[in-house]
Amino acid sequence: MIRLLPLWGAAGLFLILVMSAAWLVQRRTGQGGWADVFWSFGLGAAGVGVALFPIDETPTSARQWLTAALIGLWSLRLGLHIAARARSETEDARYARLRQDWGQDFQVRMFGFLMLQAGAAAFLALSIMLAARNPAPGLGLQDGLAALILLCAVIGETVADRQLAAFKADPAHKGQVCDAGLWAWSRHPNYFFEWLGWCAWPVFALNFSGVWPWGWLALSGPAYIYWLLTRVSGVPLLEAHMRRSRPEAFAAYAARTSVFFPRPPRG
Repeated sequence: MIRLLPLWGAAGLFLILVMSAAWLVQRRTGQGGWADVFWSFGLGAAGVGVALFPIDETPTSARQWLTAALIGLWSLRLGLHIAARARSETEDARYARLRQDWGQDFQVRMFGFLMLQAGAAAFLALSIMLAARNPAPGLGLQDGLAALILLCAVIGETVADRQLAAFKADPAHKGQVCDAGLWAWSRHPNYFFEWLGWCAWPVFALNFSGVWPWGWLALSGPAYIYWLLTRVSGVPLLEAHMRRSRPEAFAAYAARTSVFFPRPPRG
């Protein structure tokens, strides 16, 4: 594990540079949502790097190639989706609120915020690295299960995003809260599937033979992303916006719909 630390450090430095570029772009465009695009692509690139970069004479394993392909798929899907939204919509409600709350200090505080995001991405890259570098020979059922979890998560998040986009595109739904499809089962199905995808990396990383005890650290990825989405930058900010913008509709929706984990709606 010690020999992997310089690689992880390099990934962290790379992510700092990526999010510094994100700060410049959002400052020039006035669209904070571009920061999420840089984060998604940056973490994907860092993930591919920590999975494949050679650190000794050992040949690249099938697990390294598989994890690199999966994090690349995740990154492209999410990054392209957010980029399309940033080009066509007004500023994300989370960043618009921060711009309002921070006032003249917005750009200074935004830079600090994006550096925290770089740190978060570096922390998540650790799970990818531990998954890719699991020394277990070949690919087995555990790897197949991990890949299936991530693919299901990508598909689920894509479906949720498309359902929300279709709902918002219908003028008849103006002022309403999306409760169609997956959104009837969870108020944030896109976030749920995002979290589910991060559960794949511990499944790749855990090695029950005892030769890779560091694999248990990969559990930090889904634990951290759950905390981030449900307590910090995801659910709380979006739900606060919904309560301000459409209080009655959101109150009724919240009364019958699970916050995060999908379940049949009440009533």
